[in-house]
Amino acid sequence: MATAVDFAHRASTPEYMDDPAVDYETFRACLVDLGKVNVVTLAYRPTLGFLDRLHGGGLWPRDRPVVILDVGAGYGDMLRRIKRWARARSLDVRLQGLDRSPWAARAAERALGSEGIEWLSEDLFQHRAGADIVISSLFAHHLDDASLIRFLEWQEVNARIGWFINDLERHPFSYYGFGLLSRVMLWHRFVRHDGPVSISRAFRAEDWTVLLAKAGVHQARIEPWFPFRLCVSRIRGC
Repeated sequence: MATAVDFAHRASTPEYMDDPAVDYETFRACLVDLGKVNVVTLAYRPTLGFLDRLHGGGLWPRDRPVVILDVGAGYGDMLRRIKRWARARSLDVRLQGLDRSPWAARAAERALGSEGIEWLSEDLFQHRAGADIVISSLFAHHLDDASLIRFLEWQEVNARIGWFINDLERHPFSYYGFGLLSRVMLWHRFVRHDGPVSISRAFRAEDWTVLLAKAGVHQARIEPWFPFRLCVSRIRGC
């Protein structure tokens, strides 16, 4: 009998993709299908909207390349979208994708459109090179609360201009709806399992309020995005 989900609190159920024993071909197949999920769920819009806000607000350096670091970059599809976004605006950017799994870098660098993007396989807390902008997408919910607070603190140190967390909102409609959608779309069995688990591990606005306070970040912005995204951002000096 399936265990009922308590949407009042974050779950700690493990995700298949986080198992270090997963082989490369399985890992890559999951990443490919997650890229399809990101298209269907409009996952790129919040991050590109944040970059538009920085660019339109006069916070974009004009005299040098802007370094954008994607933490938990996975298949690299977010960075490839940002590459297209920057090219359309004639912006000089240096794109870096960081993921602790070497399978992610291997899959990402072989994907079409990844030329010119630097892929890094290391633990984020060992990464000390500063970036202008730190982004993450569908990464934060993989962390427990203590690690997430540490990640918020890390971003404050390592993001010169600002940072943006693009993640899920914990909600029963998206939990059950994704379960149905993933079966209809015939996505990889890991995706069918991990999607609802990710939603149960995700956040509500009150969770972010507590986590930000514990990290000592007092001027962040929490905003919902359709469908069922809850994003957190911070612009330095704001």
